This record gives sequence, structure tokens and C-alpha cells, in this order.
Amino acid sequence: MPHALESAPSVAAAGRKNSAGLGRDIELLELLAGEASARAGGMGVTELARLTGRSKTVVSRALSTLAAAGLASRDPDSGRYAVGPRIFALAARTAEAQLVRLGRPVLRGLVRATHETSHLCVLAHGNVLTLASELSPHELRSAGWEGVTTAAWRTSSGRVLVSEWDEGSLRAWYDEHGRDETVIGREAFDRESNPFFLLETPPSADARVLDYDSLWEEVGRIRRNGYAVIEGEFEAGVIGVSSPVHDHTGRIVAALNVSGPQERLGERVDALATIVRQAGAALSRSLGAGASSAAPSTG
Repeated sequence: MPHALESAPSVAAAGRKNSAGLGRDIELLELLAGEASARAGGMGVTELARLTGRSKTVVSRALSTLAAAGLASRDPDSGRYAVGPRIFALAARTAEAQLVRLGRPVLRGLVRATHETSHLCVLAHGNVLTLASELSPHELRSAGWEGVTTAAWRTSSGRVLVSEWDEGSLRAWYDEHGRDETVIGREAFDRESNPFFLLETPPSADARVLDYDSLWEEVGRIRRNGYAVIEGEFEAGVIGVSSPVHDHTGRIVAALNVSGPQERLGERVDALATIVRQAGAALSRSLGAGASSAAPSTG
């Protein structure tokens, strides 16, 4: 009788088998994510079997496993498969991780250049989520805005993030989120020590954005200038300057922001805007954007 270890497959052999199976699953996912699948509203088992040279039984079993894991989804009416929701969730987390990894050095560079706090923000569920912060040397608190969600229409970052949208898309977003006032996730501060709860007060009458029409005007200004500025609209006495960050497709995927008290920044807004725009263009290039896509729109 052979020894138990002799009767078991080797680790290397098991690894090759698992790798081959994974490779076949990846091939199916790549086909489901392709243009042919998008045009046809998904792909059926027969078509996938033909394209991969595998039997329909094997392909069907693999697709069932992928669907159970959320990596593929099956239309119950047509029986066609498409990329599943978990793929998009994983991709989103990966994109955010890459943004933070590439953005940290840029944020530190902004703090060195401006001596003010800098932030990297994205749009999440209709409002602004701060992915990363670097505190100003003037800042006494130890916690930043990381993980905090704020009302996009009240912030320069939020206005930048929606500035490339067409009028219909912006209108739909404003109808849903144009009166959001919530600050979420700032457990590190209580109400007495956190001046940012001033967001709960309404914007002043001289704020740039008070309704949809003024937001649309502000979007046009951002497109022309390549940056956004707020003065006291998010927090009394604080100026914020934000610039867009583009990915390899030219789409705005994030915003860089520098903010600080009006007494320090009031005379420096133009210089800060130049610095923040340059930082946004640099981070855009790191994400694969070309020079034209990182430049401000003139339309």
C-alpha cells in the first residue's frame, strides 16, 4: 500500500490545476466584459462554449459558480450572462486604492507648497467622500477628513466632480442631492470641538450656489477656469480651492482640494489655484490621462 503522501497530488500539480481553472474563468469574464457581450445584452452558454472551445456542460458549470460568487449575472428571461455586480465593486475599491496610493505624495506636495491642508475626494452615492487628507502644519487636530461624506453642492470639490456632466445629468443629480446637508462619519470630533458642523447652517445670501441655475453657472465657470473656489460657503471664514483629476479616458474621477482660513488664503487664491491645478494635472498623468484631458475645458 503506498504511503499517504505518495497517493496525494503534489502541491505543484494542484497549483497548476487551480491556475488552469482560474485562467478559464478569467477567459469567460473577459468575454462577458467585451464589446460583443455589451452589444448583445450578454452572452449565452452556447456562444461562450464556441468561443472558448469548451463543452457547454463545462461552461455552464463555470458560469453557475461565477454567478454564485457575484462575478457573473444571468438574465432569467434570456438566459444570457453578463459581468456581475461584484466585479464592479472590486474594481471601484481597486480604483480608490490606486487613487490614494498615487495621491498621497501629491497631497504632501500640496501641503509643502501651500502650508495648508489638502484633500483627495471622490463622488460617492451623490456626495463627496474624502479618501485621503494631509494636514497643514497650522492644524492642531490630529484627525483629518478621511472617510467623511459631505454635501457636494456646498463644496468646491463636489462642484468640480459634477462639472463635466451635461445639463440633464446635472439636473437629475441636483433634484436628488441639491439640498443635502449631511456630514457623515466624523466620529473623531464632538459637536463642541468640531467647527465643521457649521455646515448645518444654510448658505449665506451671497453664496455662489443657492439653486440649480446658480449651480449651472458655477459649472460653466469651473469649466472655463479649470478649478473651483468657495469662500465661506461650506464653513464660515474658510476658503477652499479644488481642481479635477482625470483618468486615462479623460473622465473626472477625483478632486484635489486645498483649504484654510480666509485671513491666510484671501490674498493667495489665484496662486493657490495655479498650484492645485498643476497638482491635479500631475495626478491625472499618473492615472494615464493625456495632456489634453488634464487641461481645463474651454466649452
